[in-house]
Amino acid sequence: MKFKPGDKVSVLDDSFNGVVKKYQGGKVAIETTDGFELLFDEAELVAIQNTDMRSFFSGKSVNAVLREKEEPKKRSFVKEKKSKNDGFVLEIDLHIEKLVPNKRGMSNYDILTLQADTAKRQLEFAIRNRMPKVVFIHGVGEGILKAELDFMLGRYEGITFGDADYQKYGLGATEVYIKQNLTGS
Repeated sequence: MKFKPGDKVSVLDDSFNGVVKKYQGGKVAIETTDGFELLFDEAELVAIQNTDMRSFFSGKSVNAVLREKEEPKKRSFVKEKKSKNDGFVLEIDLHIEKLVPNKRGMSNYDILTLQADTAKRQLEFAIRNRMPKVVFIHGVGEGILKAELDFMLGRYEGITFGDADYQKYGLGATEVYIKQNLTGS
């Protein structure tokens, strides 16, 4: 175990930090600064040291360095309050390059099957975890994967889907809204 609960970590290929909560199924569970608990491999995380950089500098340069490193002041504007669940959107990139390290030897059927299985598994994860929205990034291409997604999504009750936000995703994404069952059954 490289990390222990309470360690501050940063995700290597992403722009967020968190605190190690526990080890779960061979993965490290961290709580992000936004309050979400996510799982990562140890290799995807790096510890954030709590060393005080002031000890490396002396006198006047400390204040100059701190001023340079200081984050810009946030502009004041009225911001709509949202719950933690409203702000998080599960985005799944179904491009084959994101799913396997090497697609050599895979037929088009194998690729499409893997993409469809990944989409189904991730959608069922989102439903189980009561996530309100999922975005599948499928790309434009010839439209075969989009057609497969549309067919699969049409078989689920309690969801609606359509093209995702064009400004954010372009034409190659489908947005799925999961209706939450409020009766508690």
